[in-house]
Amino acid sequence: MSTFSLEEYLNRVGHAGAVEATLDTLTSLHRAHLYAIPFENLDIQMGGGVALDAETLQAKLVRRRRGGYCFEHNTLFSLALQSIGFVVQTREARVRQNAAGAVRPRTHMVLQVRVEGRDWLADVGFGGDGLLEPIALDGGSAVQAGVPYRVTPEHSLRVLQRYFAGAWEDLYAVLPDPVYPIDLEAGNWFTSTHPHSPFVLNLTAQRMIGGTRHILRNLTYSTARGTEVHTREIARAELNPLLREIFGIDVGDDVRFRALDGAAQTVK
Repeated sequence: MSTFSLEEYLNRVGHAGAVEATLDTLTSLHRAHLYAIPFENLDIQMGGGVALDAETLQAKLVRRRRGGYCFEHNTLFSLALQSIGFVVQTREARVRQNAAGAVRPRTHMVLQVRVEGRDWLADVGFGGDGLLEPIALDGGSAVQAGVPYRVTPEHSLRVLQRYFAGAWEDLYAVLPDPVYPIDLEAGNWFTSTHPHSPFVLNLTAQRMIGGTRHILRNLTYSTARGTEVHTREIARAELNPLLREIFGIDVGDDVRFRALDGAAQTVK
């Protein structure tokens, strides 16, 4: 915690409101984080690694104004919340979206925050289909950006769902077990290096702007506003300008991405 600067983080996400351990602050920070910091895996695609220590996260996501994926986003968000005085517990989840019934590894990180007598699911690291604001873990639904979300119990699990295309869709299942730093290190290593990991196989960048979700997966670019989705294929030459203009990410025009170019340029 000694290397984490709450002031720098608040400036990065543009939060100028109250800074106290209340539900209003939690909600405001959650939205501010999502709007300011993109979801992306470009370092993996450029041949680099992903570190989760406070100094590296602050250098990358705050000072260099880059983004990251769930382990980076939610670790940084947890540092900010703990600095303010929130009671935060880390949880692992199995992603179910597009899983077709397969059991996936525990490679999604989320936060359980106790505030004002209730437990809330906070997750700033699920990308384009995820929550904009925390949602209560004890039931009920909430409409966020025109899409209903809810948490439903399944034995000891808590399953985050969204209502999309006329049905409730499982996004991920949160496990109740305590999570230790070594668990996150193992999940992060698997996700960033395993040859079958979707983050190794695919490039992605995702960001919320206004009421529109912008989602880039390889060379497929989608915008979603509520349940209305528009998708188009882009040329390789459009990629870097799109990353800069829409996602706020400038990695230079000469980089190579393993999913698109067959070889990665090692990040220095």
